[in-house]
Amino acid sequence: MAVFDDPFDPNVRFHGSGCSCGRHKSEAAHAAAISGDAQITRVVEQGVMRALFPDDNGRRAFLKAVGASTALAAVSQFFPLGIVSDALAQGAKPEKADLKVGFIPITCATPIIMAAPMGFYAKQGLNVDVIKTAGWAVVRDKTINKEYDAAHMLSPMPIAISMGVGSNPIPYTMPAVENINGQAITLAMKHKDKRDPKSWKGFKFAVPFDFSMHNYLLRYYLAEHGIDPDADVQIRSVPPPEMVANLRADNIDGFLAPDPVNQRAVYDGVGFIHILSKEIWDGHPCCAFAASKEFVTQMPNTYGALLRAIIQATAFATKAENRKQIAEAIAPANYLNQPVTVVEQILTGTYADGLGGVKKDPNRIDFDPFPWESFAIWIMTQMKRWGQVKGAIDYKGIAQQVFLATDAARLMKEAGLTPPTTTTKTFSVMGKAFDPDKPEDYIASFKIKRT
Repeated sequence: MAVFDDPFDPNVRFHGSGCSCGRHKSEAAHAAAISGDAQITRVVEQGVMRALFPDDNGRRAFLKAVGASTALAAVSQFFPLGIVSDALAQGAKPEKADLKVGFIPITCATPIIMAAPMGFYAKQGLNVDVIKTAGWAVVRDKTINKEYDAAHMLSPMPIAISMGVGSNPIPYTMPAVENINGQAITLAMKHKDKRDPKSWKGFKFAVPFDFSMHNYLLRYYLAEHGIDPDADVQIRSVPPPEMVANLRADNIDGFLAPDPVNQRAVYDGVGFIHILSKEIWDGHPCCAFAASKEFVTQMPNTYGALLRAIIQATAFATKAENRKQIAEAIAPANYLNQPVTVVEQILTGTYADGLGGVKKDPNRIDFDPFPWESFAIWIMTQMKRWGQVKGAIDYKGIAQQVFLATDAARLMKEAGLTPPTTTTKTFSVMGKAFDPDKPEDYIASFKIKRT
């Protein structure tokens, strides 16, 4: 049988057997062969070919006409494919040292924030101005308009931007998760006797953004308790810095929010923590480091240095003994603008719950940079479940293009972390198993949905 693949796109296969490049007997043999520097080079080749030939049919026609080897040689004359690989592998000198990275003042941005005052950026030859930003729409727009070189984003945002959901489609990447867990449902003190979600009909809730884990987890939690999030309650987007004030003013009954918002509501005596998000899905992604594909390909050395700094900061943040030092570094006004004790309670996991109790959960928030592609697929199932996207979705293709697991794995090893050997995994949300290979079955299994 004649074999022809697009060697720059592992998702495209034109034959019935073998691997995606046609050189190995199986995908397992292919995966074993494509490792280390070869894997990085392949990612770079894929990105460049997609940039030159954004239309799949045009790219395939070109490859059929000249052959993969000739195509790569021709492209290399105009774009030295090795420069991005070398940037990641060797830490080449950044093309641009002075950078602007936007962030929202929440503990989910801990690695991005702490990398400035604790010297992680400087160690990579970068002078990074981390800029506090009012809300997620502003972060998105300033990054798209290139006022920011990269940004702290909610993990669903690069997916939504790449798909053109809520904005014009622009290829975006998410090479690192900033934090896992780190959210909670907080209710106003007047509801301290209404702990059963079935009694929440008519409530007004706030989430940080429509395309957020907060929105999807709140909707999931409500629906599992028989509450239709679109018919039985109101959910509105409110920037995290404004949530406590809205709770105090009785404009909302509660929120599913990132910290320090939840702990600050307790500190101010206006709310109590109903449930941590890790009790809904332990190990869920929250926020992320994101950059446009244009930034990644046009400034590969800078991208490599920036990602390396953030992953090394993440590795430092994973250690419990460093958390108090980090709290002191990120609490000041130019970062989180919170009392150190509030930030310490979040990062150490020993905290007041607002109902007179002190709880201990060292994994209330944790830091694991690996961008599991199955996380992206779950996010897309929720986008479709709640009507944000319609029609067929290339779940695996989008997950691979946006969540750059290869880059993260290499730099995690360099930082002393142990990355997984696969890019997908199964997990459970409120006891319900999720299989990333069967996203449509997962959506169909829910009683409450908009599709």
